[in-house]
Amino acid sequence: MQAVIGQSMLRSLKPAADPFEVRDTRLKGLLLRVQPSGVMTYYLEYRRGRRIKIGSAQSLSVDDARDAARAHLAAVFKGKDPTRVMKEAKGYTFLEFLEKEYQAWAAAHLRTHEKLIQRLKSTCTRFHGKKLMEITPQDYERWRTKRLDNGRKRATVNRDLDDLRSVLSKAKDWGFIETNPLAPVKKLKLDKQRTVRFLSKDEDLRLLAALDAREAKLRAKRTKANAWRAERGYPLFPSLDNHAFADHLKPMALVSLHTGMRQGELYDLEWDDIDFDNKLLAIRGEQSKNLQSRHIALNTVALAALKDWRNQADTDVDRVFSSKEGGRFDNTKYSWKAVLKLAKIEKFRWHDMRHTFASRLVMKGVDLNTVRELLGHADYQMTLRYSHLAPEHKASAVAKLVE
Repeated sequence: MQAVIGQSMLRSLKPAADPFEVRDTRLKGLLLRVQPSGVMTYYLEYRRGRRIKIGSAQSLSVDDARDAARAHLAAVFKGKDPTRVMKEAKGYTFLEFLEKEYQAWAAAHLRTHEKLIQRLKSTCTRFHGKKLMEITPQDYERWRTKRLDNGRKRATVNRDLDDLRSVLSKAKDWGFIETNPLAPVKKLKLDKQRTVRFLSKDEDLRLLAALDAREAKLRAKRTKANAWRAERGYPLFPSLDNHAFADHLKPMALVSLHTGMRQGELYDLEWDDIDFDNKLLAIRGEQSKNLQSRHIALNTVALAALKDWRNQADTDVDRVFSSKEGGRFDNTKYSWKAVLKLAKIEKFRWHDMRHTFASRLVMKGVDLNTVRELLGHADYQMTLRYSHLAPEHKASAVAKLVE
């Protein structure tokens, strides 16, 4: 049987009394073998009578199967036997697999692949020299216990487990190991209703005042510098007198507080993503953490900040907020830390402005599902952390006791 192997076809396939195969018409050599039990497995027939197992259709997408098949075909083109290559590769250490196999796949499929690979290389050094097949749950448990003893947060350790497990899952899918050794390991329990950090009304006023003070300081510094340059006949720096903002920090903070955007989404925001006429801002799927697009309505503060910034920014650059070189911001830690110090606000991260946005919506009576959509949470559990701030549902519940 020949057909274009796709998700709809996989759903429609029914097992038969005997095993049968479906050959992909999109990529020559790729085939799907269907067992009477319903188990479906991808293979690549790279020469007549010579084939290699790619992985289970239950754990491997069609696109991933094609990518793996193309990699094997590239090896064949170079005169290598995929079967021998796989046998040699089964002796990979964790770091070798990460660099030679997983890294290229992550770059093609994961938006945050650079941070992920960097984290795996810097954090998981205990496993770097271990063969994939030598990694055990006990190894991981000992390492996890040590990290907790060293003061790592439980949420951070759980993220480490997700990262490690995803790498080993691919190693299993691609045939480098028989099973994922970390599959049975459970995550640490977390307080899902833990208090989130958001600005109080007084802190909000102090933050805005500190941003304004920073703006005034930058303007005064520019005026003084231009006076000095004028006396000596040097070219002047652009005047800030007719600009709404002295630099990027205040408009970025205002947009964050009034849209709930993640900092990375703000860094990647482009002018084409903003519909000024309809007062809408689009977060493209490739920008978002969960790869899902969403739209945020712009209130008067966010809209005014973006309009004022557009009037003074270099609109030849696609990004709304770009570095001095026109590229993507790496971070704003130094300037943000200085503003928080001036405002006397402690233990408050940039990401906490997202919490502030969500918390204020809930306290104003906005339903949690709308908050979830605005934040772009794929998991409703993430939004439930704000439920304790809702003003009506718990109060009305306990009021029934005295009715």
